[in-house]
Amino acid sequence: MSEQSSAFLALAQLAQSSRNAARGLPAQLDVREQWSGVGFTLLGSHFVAPMDEVAEMLEVPSFTHLPGVQPWVRGVANVRGRLLPLFDMAAFCGGRLVGGRKRRRVLVLETETLYTGLIVDQVFGMQHFPADEFQGESGDLVEAIRPYVRGSYIGEEHQWNVFRLSQLAQDQRFINAAKN
Repeated sequence: MSEQSSAFLALAQLAQSSRNAARGLPAQLDVREQWSGVGFTLLGSHFVAPMDEVAEMLEVPSFTHLPGVQPWVRGVANVRGRLLPLFDMAAFCGGRLVGGRKRRRVLVLETETLYTGLIVDQVFGMQHFPADEFQGESGDLVEAIRPYVRGSYIGEEHQWNVFRLSQLAQDQRFINAAKN
């Protein structure tokens, strides 16, 4: 037998013995579909916005105040060469942002016709919930927020209300930020 043949046979035997000694992968018996969103707080409640409705999250950038707009319009910021209008979501809903400025974040909503930054109290990043645990009811919320909430998920510590940014983007009061 040639040296090449014996080397090949040795490798083949080693591969076979490795396969024989290998353990199988554990079976996944309980696979549950997950729903994911971006978690944030606003007016003392926890919310989660669907992933496909949040273009990005930012620290609150420097901005320029605008005259002749609603009091909840904070101004406009230059974000990578694009002008991003910034809206104080707590003020829009009749309240005030809570907590320190360093915790506040901007959720960027971008549709075909709208590019907007929503200032919220705090962002917790991605949150995952079993899709089959969705509840049609939401928690105890400020009345002004209710039109944008569609159900909730129960997390380990909080009820996470599903905040639909797409509903907010259709609200004429939100779209028309000029003072009347």
